[in-house]
Amino acid sequence: MTPVALNGPRLSPASGKPARQLVIILHGYGADGADLIDLGRAWSAVLPDAAFVAPDAPERLPSDMVGGRQWFALQERDLREYRIGAEASAPLLNAFIDAELNALGLSDNELAIVGFSQGAMLTLQVGLRRRHPPAALIAYSGLLPGADRLTDIQNQAPVLLIHGQDDDVVAPHHLDAASKALLGANIPVESHLLDDLGHTIDERGMVIAGRFLAKALGGLPPKELTSS
Repeated sequence: MTPVALNGPRLSPASGKPARQLVIILHGYGADGADLIDLGRAWSAVLPDAAFVAPDAPERLPSDMVGGRQWFALQERDLREYRIGAEASAPLLNAFIDAELNALGLSDNELAIVGFSQGAMLTLQVGLRRRHPPAALIAYSGLLPGADRLTDIQNQAPVLLIHGQDDDVVAPHHLDAASKALLGANIPVESHLLDDLGHTIDERGMVIAGRFLAKALGGLPPKELTSS
């Protein structure tokens, strides 16, 4: 079977100059790249020289479900299924990342990976196992696949975890579990549990991540991105 080639919405650098950074944004289960590409539009204020791409996951949802796409199938929705699914999806995403970096003439130290929910699982699974550390990994409303199997991580890329306290899809205790596991593996972690927030991204989360990206990738001063 011919491997599926990932593709999705893209944003060129707002500055009009060649890209100096690449931010890859991974959507959640049942969505697609268009669902999150607007994050790139917001973050271009602090990363005007960054290219953004939000690839569509390779699989459509099962025919009996209404929605977009999935990075891997969900049936049991347990920790074992998340780990196996993330591991199986990693090679395709890694190949996509490599191709995008090569096309722009960039390296992993100019790369950030951002994911929401199922995309957050892929962000942590792939980002921490790349041979060279990305500049930043951001996981919204997700969990750490295989938290008890971190002996194969390859780098210590800085991680930002953001979760809603009222999330009823991915329970908020996964934020603390991921943070403890990553710190135990000597991964630098910043975490934010946001009150009055469910399974979504709000302006607070967008601003926090924008500041994290600007610091990691050498963007404009964070004051350029503020919440109302």
